[in-house]
Amino acid sequence: MLVPSIFGESLFDDFFDDFARPANTSARYQNMTAGIMRTDVKESDNGFELDIDLPGCKKENVKAELKDGYLTISAETNTSNDQKDDNGKYIRRERYYGTCSRNFYVGETVEQEDIKAKFEDGILKVFVPKKEARPQVEDKKYIPIEG
Repeated sequence: MLVPSIFGESLFDDFFDDFARPANTSARYQNMTAGIMRTDVKESDNGFELDIDLPGCKKENVKAELKDGYLTISAETNTSNDQKDDNGKYIRRERYYGTCSRNFYVGETVEQEDIKAKFEDGILKVFVPKKEARPQVEDKKYIPIEG
């Protein structure tokens, strides 16, 4: 008789992960990075507020760049998990290194000095002011007509 599984692929997957069978490491890292760069965008009267989740990132590993009207936020993370036994021999070593980035179009009229950013508690808060698009004034050029 077939019974639907509530434990994922197999009831014993998690039980045997710490023994001789190799663990499914790619699934573990996908879970670590699943929440990276989730962004909330809130519009106010004078601009946009972005709250970008960057769990596990440090302030010095987060960069913001404005180029050609695009705001690019990039982050880098490096995780190491070493476990040793009493004699100092490694039982398990796991490392993870990753980068991620997102682009937001903010308009070509926004200047770098106008954007404010603050990083605290794993959340990057960015304020982008609204700038009114100035219509380009067409210069009419007339051709002189001789008579």
